[in-house]
Amino acid sequence: MITGARKLILRLFSQGILLCVTASVAVAQSQTDQLKDKALYSAHRVAVSAETVKVTEYRPQLVLTGTVAARNLINLAFRASGQVTERNADVGQKVEAGDLLARIDAVEQQAVLRSAQASLNAAQAQLVQATANYVRQQALLKQGFTTRGQFGTAEENKQRAESALISAQSQMKNAQDMMSYTELRAPRSGVVTARNIETGQLVQAAQTAFTIAADGERDAVFDVQEALAAHAETIGGKPDMQGLPPVSLSLVSDPTVTATGHVREIAPVVNATTGTVRIKVELDTPPAAMTLAAPVTGTLSLPAVRAVVLPWSAMTAQDGKPAVWVLDPKTNSVTSVLVDVLDYEREKIIISDGLKDGQMVITRGGQMLGEGSVVDLLMVDEKSVTQ
Repeated sequence: MITGARKLILRLFSQGILLCVTASVAVAQSQTDQLKDKALYSAHRVAVSAETVKVTEYRPQLVLTGTVAARNLINLAFRASGQVTERNADVGQKVEAGDLLARIDAVEQQAVLRSAQASLNAAQAQLVQATANYVRQQALLKQGFTTRGQFGTAEENKQRAESALISAQSQMKNAQDMMSYTELRAPRSGVVTARNIETGQLVQAAQTAFTIAADGERDAVFDVQEALAAHAETIGGKPDMQGLPPVSLSLVSDPTVTATGHVREIAPVVNATTGTVRIKVELDTPPAAMTLAAPVTGTLSLPAVRAVVLPWSAMTAQDGKPAVWVLDPKTNSVTSVLVDVLDYEREKIIISDGLKDGQMVITRGGQMLGEGSVVDLLMVDEKSVTQ
């Protein structure tokens, strides 16, 4: 007879054998699936093109778009308050140095000027009289016909008249200055870029009325992303930006109109509104066609670096990072390789690290590939491959 303990042992032993058999079947099935996957890859080869990696000297370029601006912008304002009675300039108008731009009501200043003129006339007349009396007393003193006290009084009167004349002349100068403050004239030749007043408007002293872009030096102004500006400043290597190469400029509307310039200023802070940094390029000899506010394209050639240039179609991704498919010519299988991208340009990518000379990178057909895929190579370096 089989005891209860032996029954329990037999039951456990049979269950263990069943588990081992089940595990063996699962492993065998997994290996069979993997073999099927590999067979599937081999049975459905993807036709691809490849390119041989060549590490070359690559000279990156920064291409920016901006506008032409005057080096010097002059804000003009009246130095006195009043009502605008005359406006002779508008936005876009060419003005010359000394041109009258606007005038405010001068009634009060004219009254002060007339009063100062009257005071000046009175002081001049008083001085003439005091001088004549002094000369007469001086002659009489020499002849003994007057006292020294009377002569001293005449001399004091003459000195007071001279002081009064100096004071009246100063008041007259101030009144003339106040009168001139009612007129706003262009200090330099240039173009009016902003107008903030109109006839009949009440303006306050120091309130900006016009902005003039002065003739002379011109800049090309670019607003660029902070990373690009920092890159350019690093390459410059000097606070005065003299380490940067020249900038080639051309009109957006007519690329045949060109000029050269040099970076003269990179803003030290980021614009809080746009998140960009302003770069100013000094135009060496701007052509007449590069007028104010004209859109221009600037190209800055940076120092050469060692890199690989590939068509954009070679790019893929691995775990969200840039990668390319590298072909093993012995087995015609591909492997995904992570790369460092230096720059993205039109229809091509610039790779700074991750590839070596002589490797073969898939440039067409990569979107259909998986790790270990076996491919049919149709073209290498734009040349057909004989099968």
